[in-house]
Amino acid sequence: MRSIIWLVLLSAVAVVAATTLGSNDGLVTIYWAGWRTELSLNFFLILLLASVALLFSATQALRALLTLPERAGQWRALRRERAAQAALREALGEYFGARYSRAHKAAEKALALADGVAPVQADDDFATLAHLMAASSLHRLQDRVRRDAVMDALWARRGTRANAQGLTDGARLLAAEWALDDRDAERAADLLDQLPAGVARRTQALRLKLQASRLQRRPLEALHTARLLAKHQGFTATAARGLLRSLAAEAIDDAHDLQQLQRLREHFDIGEQRDPAVAARCARRAIMLGAPALAREWLRPFWNTIADLERDDRTLVALALFNAAAGIEPDWLPSLEAAIATHGHEAPVSAAVGMAFADRQLWGKARRLLEQSANASDLDVQARRQALRALAQMARESGDEMRALDCERSAAALD
Repeated sequence: MRSIIWLVLLSAVAVVAATTLGSNDGLVTIYWAGWRTELSLNFFLILLLASVALLFSATQALRALLTLPERAGQWRALRRERAAQAALREALGEYFGARYSRAHKAAEKALALADGVAPVQADDDFATLAHLMAASSLHRLQDRVRRDAVMDALWARRGTRANAQGLTDGARLLAAEWALDDRDAERAADLLDQLPAGVARRTQALRLKLQASRLQRRPLEALHTARLLAKHQGFTATAARGLLRSLAAEAIDDAHDLQQLQRLREHFDIGEQRDPAVAARCARRAIMLGAPALAREWLRPFWNTIADLERDDRTLVALALFNAAAGIEPDWLPSLEAAIATHGHEAPVSAAVGMAFADRQLWGKARRLLEQSANASDLDVQARRQALRALAQMARESGDEMRALDCERSAAALD
């Protein structure tokens, strides 16, 4: 096809040339120092074109000769630039192949080759990536001193440039991750605080902030960060629920008085306040601080709907009420009866109801439930021990000292 096109073009040129130059009627006369030269117009035009082409070729050759040193320098710089890029790619390959010493050497070689090459020196991305590869390799080699020196050199270089903000943010995220590996939560938090607002809301930044907050033992800040991560789907629903419960439990355990505990509970969002595990944890902490009535107040909404709870949550609520039964009010009795009617086969529920009945001196009902709980192998040992002690107290109240001693011996034998 190409040959056919060339043939057509050549035919078109031949036709135009024959039409234009075929008559050859024109003459060109040149007078010079008494000499006269006559040329046909066609030959003069061909000669003129040839002269222009020759002059242009000579000019280009002279220019190439004069610019030879400059082009040689550019060629050498291009070779160094290509070698530097190849060294950086080698560093990446060695790093991902877990050959960290070789990766560090390759990154240092890339930086050395880039020194003195203007295009590479002006490329902030190249320098940042090479520094990060060198520092990452040193971090893997546990050489913290040299790693920090490389990062200091990177910060000093970036201090005079405003481009490539994305790589700078990535460097800060990496440095924060390394600080967490070193258990240096303060430095990690400081690096994360330097991130722009948009970057600080990214999933990786929130994960690092969560780790830093937990290392610093700031459960409320960690809880807030975990909420954001859960909102951004940084965890699965099950993992998010477990993490939020764990962080809420840490915050609750840090409460040292009732006022602090109540303020903390108000700080929780709606989902946490409606979480049975969090409510049970708050109730247990209130009991430890000497406020069982407040604990029962927090447990009442969950106990009234105990049939709607999952079994694990029902166990937590029941055990919390078991410990908060001292001084239980009489208006609890209907809900206690309803719970034992529907879930009396579950040891934690029967233990909680039995302890409440015992506190209300309904010893006939309490004794059966507490005996059932004391013999339940799936019940917590501490709860079984408390049930046996309650049985011993009831036996002593009724004058059966031998039974009281048997219950106390059984409680002491549990381990």
